This record gives sequence, structure tokens and C-alpha cells, in this order.
Amino acid sequence: MRVDAQRNRDHLLAVAGPVVAERGIDVSMRDIARRAGVGLATLLRHFPTREALLEGLLHASFGDLTTRASELETAHTAEDALVFWVRDCVAWTTEYRGVTVLMAAAIEDPESALHASCVTLRAAGARLLARAQAAGTARDDLDGDDLFALMAMLAWAGDQPALAPRADHLFDLVTSAVLTRADGDRGTGARRAI
Repeated sequence: MRVDAQRNRDHLLAVAGPVVAERGIDVSMRDIARRAGVGLATLLRHFPTREALLEGLLHASFGDLTTRASELETAHTAEDALVFWVRDCVAWTTEYRGVTVLMAAAIEDPESALHASCVTLRAAGARLLARAQAAGTARDDLDGDDLFALMAMLAWAGDQPALAPRADHLFDLVTSAVLTRADGDRGTGARRAI
């Protein structure tokens, strides 16, 4: 990509980020172009679809969350790493209202611009879940798809004004259902620390 084209793309993403954070993922592409001081055609040349724009905005965050999973895997117990990572993912989704609905659809649609990033994120979670299962601290009847769906549900609940005050409680309920401890202690570790 030419230097000026990359500069234009970076400018569009810098403008789009706060607009999407403020108004949600359904914000008009025309509004983003207007705020960036360019025509709609210019925006669409760089990002032909809303999903392509969102993938551009979210790509770095997906990478950061995938890297975070690897860091947690080596620095914490299997249970704590899983809970910390799920908490990070759920918190991250609140930056862009409505993104969880789009991610849930994208993971099932190989044609989606977000598909590859969502699959990579799901794989990182599945790896942490498998580690917790191998350690005997997570239910064996869950897989990466289930974990991804549970994160989406928690993020959706946190995005609803009427449910947001209960988000932490709901998180604890879900993690209690996912985690199993031989000693019956369900209130220690990462959940208490966050």
C-alpha cells in the first residue's frame, strides 16, 4: 500500500474508532466519512463494508487478546488464566456497543471480514479451556464454541442498560458453572481477584 493510502486508511480508522464507540456498530458509514472529512466513496474504497471497517478497528484488539491468552497461560494457574481472559474479552467488547452480535454471526460466516479474527480468538479461548479441563478445574462438557457463546452472552448482558448493574454477578454465576473444583471451593482465585 502506498504511504499516502496508508495514511488515509489510518486517519479513517482513527476517526471511526471514537464514532463507533460513541454510537455503536450501526453508525452510518456516511457519518463516519463526514467526521473524517472525506467523501463516502473514499471511505468505501478503503473499507467496502461495515464489517471491513470493524475488522480494521478490531484487528489489533483481537491480536492483543490472543497474545494475552498466551501470557496468562504461562503466568497463572489454568483456572485463573481462563477466568482472567474471559473477563478481559467481555470487558473489551463494551468498547463497541453491539459488536458481540456481529462477532457471533461472523464466527459462522467464512465470508465475513471478521471471521478469521473471531476464529483465532475462539481458538485462544479453547486452548485456555482445554488447559483448565486437563487440570480438572473446568467442566469437560464444554468446548471453545460454548466458551465463545458464553462470552458473547455475558458481553450482551453488560451492554443492556437494565442488566449492566448485574454484570459482575452474572459473570460470577457463569464462571461458577464453567469451573469445577474438587474441594468445592468456587469463590477463590481469579474470580475473587477481579
